[in-house]
Amino acid sequence: MKSIKQKIVIVGGGFGGIELAKKLRKENVEITILDKHNYHTFQPLLYQVATGGLEADSIAFPIRKIFKGQQNLIFRVTEVLKVIPEENKLLTTIGEISYDHLIVATGSTSNFFGQDEIQRNAMPMKSIPEALNLRSLILQNLEASLITKDKLTEAELLNFVVVGGGPTGVETAGAIAELKKHVLKNDYAELDIHKVNIYLIEGSPELLGPMSPQAQRKSQEFLEEMGVIVMTNARVKSYNGKAIELLDGTIIPSATVIWSAGVKGVILEGLNPDNLARGNRLKVNLINRVDGYENIYAIGDVAAMITEETPNGHPGVAPAAIQQGKLLAENLIKIIEGKPTTNFKYFDKGSMATVGRNRAVVDIGKIRFQGIFAWFTWMFVHLMTLVGFRNKLIVFVNWVWSYFSYDRGTRLIIRPFIKADKWKAINNLKSESPEVGKTESSIVH
Repeated sequence: MKSIKQKIVIVGGGFGGIELAKKLRKENVEITILDKHNYHTFQPLLYQVATGGLEADSIAFPIRKIFKGQQNLIFRVTEVLKVIPEENKLLTTIGEISYDHLIVATGSTSNFFGQDEIQRNAMPMKSIPEALNLRSLILQNLEASLITKDKLTEAELLNFVVVGGGPTGVETAGAIAELKKHVLKNDYAELDIHKVNIYLIEGSPELLGPMSPQAQRKSQEFLEEMGVIVMTNARVKSYNGKAIELLDGTIIPSATVIWSAGVKGVILEGLNPDNLARGNRLKVNLINRVDGYENIYAIGDVAAMITEETPNGHPGVAPAAIQQGKLLAENLIKIIEGKPTTNFKYFDKGSMATVGRNRAVVDIGKIRFQGIFAWFTWMFVHLMTLVGFRNKLIVFVNWVWSYFSYDRGTRLIIRPFIKADKWKAINNLKSESPEVGKTESSIVH
């Protein structure tokens, strides 16, 4: 009698989910991957899309193409509405999907720590649509600054504030500084470049908290050399879309505030909220099984494996998700076959961040180095981690072109970004006058 194949459902097409599915390629199981997008996003380079360094399709890769020829896998574009653990099924926008084993690989999203006003007005950058919105807003505000007559409005449009001094914040601030130095003076000849200010705000005493003191000091030095105003021990109190206020009373006029101050796990509705750890992550055991469930697992950013060695769980980086995905694939087969499982042990490959041209910091074990060699190391690692040869080639060519031309070639406002309150105003006006719709594209701020 032929045995019934076990159904493994993976929610999320990020690093962990994809690695797990690839590892099960030759196994006698049925795999279903669910994701709201039909592509995998290489999130470490989102900031380059947002600042015009790369096109969006160079850091995205079709999920179906990743698994081309894998006979035991199907992929569906859908959103999971709810998990019903007692019935082993998911409610999704395309109907019910049953499972024998469920893997939650939903990743993380921006954490605004309950500050609704900041969430409404600041710009997150955790997805390609968000990065494209940010790119449009940056360029729209630059265009608007050329025609405004009001000095305060001009200051709002030309002050760029990045909140959060982790790798994303440091890299974003550095990229905007390079944009100012090498591009704006050519594209916007009539703009007084000295009026453009870039702020990096960090609540702790140093940048790049998890990295070595050398990397922390050097990254701040690099940024300040590039003209970035670095503010440490500074916490945000409020942001109304026009000015950001800090707890010490400092007010910075700005129409562009980029939020990279924290992330939280994306949790599926229906899972026990008592199983959540700090950062809205699911508590898991040493084989990534979610506490309180026998056949539900979590990997990557959404998983919190709390041990004496890792009291806060593992870092939310691609290597951790990939390693968890690989081992969980092996353990799932062992569980199905009734064999003993293997506990997860994270191998830390190091940390790195780029600040700008010829400037980066790298920590690998006890080895620390900064500068141009670190920059080349950062580029090599990111190129090798990208999915797909085409994407590797396109990104490499873009980087070479930018290096020798001092240019960023994707400064396009393909879809103007309009904040929610502006859309509401437009729709109200359109209901009164159909002519208003003709001027939508002129709204820049």
